[in-house]
Amino acid sequence: MVNKHQHKYSITQSSEALSAIKKKLLGKKLNYREVFSLMDEVAHEKLGPILTTYFVAAGFKEGFSNQELYYLTKAMADTGSKLHFNGIVADKHSTGGLAGTRTTMILVPIIAAAGFKIPKNSSRAITTPAGTADTMEVLAPVTFSPEKIEKMVEKTGGCIVWGGHLGLAPADDIIIQVETPLAFESFDKIIVSIMAKKIASGATHLILDLPVGQTLKIKHFKDAEVISEKFKFLAKKFNIHVAVDINQILEPAGHAVGPSLEARDVLKVLEQHPDRPFVLEAKTLRLAGKLLDLCFADSKKKEKESGEELARQLLSSGKALSKMREIIKTQGGNSNISVYDIKIGQYHYEVLSRKKGVVTGFNNYDLTIIAKILGCPVDKKAGVCLKQRVDERVDKNDILCILYSDNKWRLKEAVDTLPHVPIYRIE
Repeated sequence: MVNKHQHKYSITQSSEALSAIKKKLLGKKLNYREVFSLMDEVAHEKLGPILTTYFVAAGFKEGFSNQELYYLTKAMADTGSKLHFNGIVADKHSTGGLAGTRTTMILVPIIAAAGFKIPKNSSRAITTPAGTADTMEVLAPVTFSPEKIEKMVEKTGGCIVWGGHLGLAPADDIIIQVETPLAFESFDKIIVSIMAKKIASGATHLILDLPVGQTLKIKHFKDAEVISEKFKFLAKKFNIHVAVDINQILEPAGHAVGPSLEARDVLKVLEQHPDRPFVLEAKTLRLAGKLLDLCFADSKKKEKESGEELARQLLSSGKALSKMREIIKTQGGNSNISVYDIKIGQYHYEVLSRKKGVVTGFNNYDLTIIAKILGCPVDKKAGVCLKQRVDERVDKNDILCILYSDNKWRLKEAVDTLPHVPIYRIE
């Protein structure tokens, strides 16, 4: 029971934040004190979901100036915990929205094997069948305290952990909870969210992956260019060296979606299997190369070859695999785990092509719907193995993909749903 004195106190506490929300709803710009007050109230859960929603909606409608983006990012980072490291701290982030493109788990051991610290805080699935944290959890625990993360990174050079409970930029996690039911996320909000987490993680050198595609968060190249410039503006403000990789995506770079299936993809690349997903490998090497070039430019370590050539050497020589095994062991997993040790759903169904033709399209939304019906990401063994790619020819009754689940009723529901949400378009 709240007494009237507590009620009066909470209203007084929120008065500055309230006036800031009203100001933003009227389309006016906020100063740093107003923004900090808002982020502080949100971070400490004093504002409540209704007023937080008003703020999110106001920002979505009007957008933010570059100065406001700077204030939001700084306030979001300053109202939470921070990780502390010395020297160059590398990081990578993707705006994402695409299933089955698990570059982070290959890139982190490459960067760590090159001698740079890379404490990677990753998210669980928000819009896709598996987040990096869900996939890494197949190989090792991902939930640690900030102090433990600092010790692990000092020991191995890298980690792949879940950032959701660390208290880094806590206002962001609460705003995400408000946005999720509405299923919208403004570009400005994505930018602030990413940069606040990077600052709180102590990043000094950052590669940003901005995939563009009709069924992704960023649908047009012109939007990607605007987002890129805003990232660069904020990175300069916080003295973070940044490289941006804008790339068109038509389909997943890996062979499968779902935590266990994606973990298999990652290990196939690290173990250099002949049937590994080469598109996933190529994209990871490009991103790792750009990040290494950034780091070497400010490092006493000088390399004769380009960052991408070094990344390729570290992968093909097995040094990246050794580093990944070290990271897995330090995080409490089985460092000897191999591709075929990873179990996948006991029930499966082969989806056959109903006609002869060419794969002309791939629907990421529909893939996500089917994967979630199968049980992703909670059922880590569930998912979809993709057998055909865009531009490939198929005959009638060729296998297009294989559905996996540990629940036969979920599998049946996915099979029944598939005709209404087809993953492939064949013409």
